[in-house]
Amino acid sequence: MAQPNHDPMAEAGDVLGTYLRSQATAFLRGLRLHEESGADAAESGVAARSLRGAARRISGSLATFRAVTESSWADGLRTELAWLSSTLADEHAYAARLARLMDALHRLSGSPQLPAPRGSAGALTVGSARAGALLDRQLTLARTRAHSATLQALGSSRFHAVADAVAVLASEVPLDAVAARGRVGEVLVPLAAVAETRLSAAVSALPPVGGFEAAPSPYDADHDGPWHEVRRLLRVHRYAREVLGEDVTRPAAAGEALDRHRDAAEAAAASATAARTPRIAPATAYALGVLHADQRHQVEAARTEFQNLWLREPAAAPR
Repeated sequence: MAQPNHDPMAEAGDVLGTYLRSQATAFLRGLRLHEESGADAAESGVAARSLRGAARRISGSLATFRAVTESSWADGLRTELAWLSSTLADEHAYAARLARLMDALHRLSGSPQLPAPRGSAGALTVGSARAGALLDRQLTLARTRAHSATLQALGSSRFHAVADAVAVLASEVPLDAVAARGRVGEVLVPLAAVAETRLSAAVSALPPVGGFEAAPSPYDADHDGPWHEVRRLLRVHRYAREVLGEDVTRPAAAGEALDRHRDAAEAAAASATAARTPRIAPATAYALGVLHADQRHQVEAARTEFQNLWLREPAAAPR
């Protein structure tokens, strides 16, 4: 791992505390913006993303540098922040998934290269309209339920307890008295290296991507799990580098590729779920099948992009 931009002789507690306080402040700012956004969906979405980003950074840093903090406090706050981040993410995820699938249907229905079933040239165009209506009903219902869950969560005593804990964190970070007095190079750097090692092991265990004889089919969703885990570990690794003041450009780019992988995988799953709806017309089922195949190919493309960014360029991989 590269040496931190922070003075390696600085106290670990000072460096970690400064980072955590800044993220707590960002969380509280996002919370204020969310409260002020009211019925404005766009502003509410921006505020929710800000909240989630700060919550993930606090949670990830507490996981990596747990030994420098009061562990019982860190574990409790991490659990609550994970719950909050997941709750806030659902509504946006359903809306983004629907938009992605609608865009794909529009693109696919106008493609002359796509084969039509049983020689019917207009089958995809006819089926795509019905498929779009079906997806709109299913994902809009899911988004409405997620919105209700978000409102319920934000009004709960559990959320207010989390907000209070983060407000305290913005001014005071509960640290381990001994570990916090250690030097950055002796305490934080080795802990960040552990997170990096876990990421490297997970990347090495990934199945091969296209062009390899042993590669799994891009349609096989059972192989998505390890990639999602690499995405999570990469995010934790990136936050550890942020704490140390290191450059995160390459991890961020690789993370964006895995974000696209996750989005395509979840969109493919949504189209497969819609295709299992009872008594849908054959043209609708066909359009959903084409849509599923398109999204699974997007999954494969994202995997290849990640490998190009992380594996095939030695400078992009952690040292």
